[in-house]
Amino acid sequence: MRRIIFCAVAIGAMLSVNAQSIKTPFPSPPQTIKQDFGVSSIELSYSRPGVKGRKVFGDLVPFGKVWRTGANNATTITFGNDVTIGTTKIVAGKYGLLTIPGKDNWIVIISKATNITSPADYKQEDDLARVNVKPMSLKDNVETFTMQFANVKAGACDLQMMWENTSVSLPITTDVETVVMKQINDVMTKDNRPYFQAGLYYLETGKDLNQAVAWFDKAFEQNPKAYWVLHQKANALAKLGKKAEAKTTAQKSIELAKEDKNDDYVRLNEKLLAELQ
Repeated sequence: MRRIIFCAVAIGAMLSVNAQSIKTPFPSPPQTIKQDFGVSSIELSYSRPGVKGRKVFGDLVPFGKVWRTGANNATTITFGNDVTIGTTKIVAGKYGLLTIPGKDNWIVIISKATNITSPADYKQEDDLARVNVKPMSLKDNVETFTMQFANVKAGACDLQMMWENTSVSLPITTDVETVVMKQINDVMTKDNRPYFQAGLYYLETGKDLNQAVAWFDKAFEQNPKAYWVLHQKANALAKLGKKAEAKTTAQKSIELAKEDKNDDYVRLNEKLLAELQ
């Protein structure tokens, strides 16, 4: 009886050991990247297979077939703003990102379906946008499939995809102007108005600089120690060609910045004064 019990315990222990799991590296590690864009962000989730000595495009990834654009799980992209891809407007939300690679042309697809992991799962009726893009040859091979956001501006960026010796780029745009101007128009009808932010936007986008100066004045009235407001007002005056006023404003900004021991704004104003000579 003791021998039977001992054997049972031993077998149970072996089964328990065999049931243990170990953690190993992902063959195609997942990655999520988030890029601030417009007045929100874009988030991309995908897995990153490696070349590992294989021929990729035209072999491992066949030409003319839907590709999940990565490995393992479905590749998804989430837009915080409404965007335009190709000629199609895409409302903010989460979507599937697919491609159909070709030797001379790729089709990039934004799909309503966010769970496509094989060509058999794909349904063209779920497409929201299909964009033709030209592949480019890379001088150096890229071992690990890589996607990134490049050429990021206020209302435009490129989603770049690189693997093996091939690169493709998908332009994405968003209507920042309409969104920001609506915010400015909305908040300017309320108390505690953000004069500084509105003036800075007008200054940086080349809008009505006289209006920007008026808003900077209002912002300075709200905070008479705000040397940063005076610095931007001086920049606006300089662009208007009002050098004397710009110099006086920059000097006042320097005085207040020195009181606050902010050497950065002292240098910024001194640089502006040098440019106004």
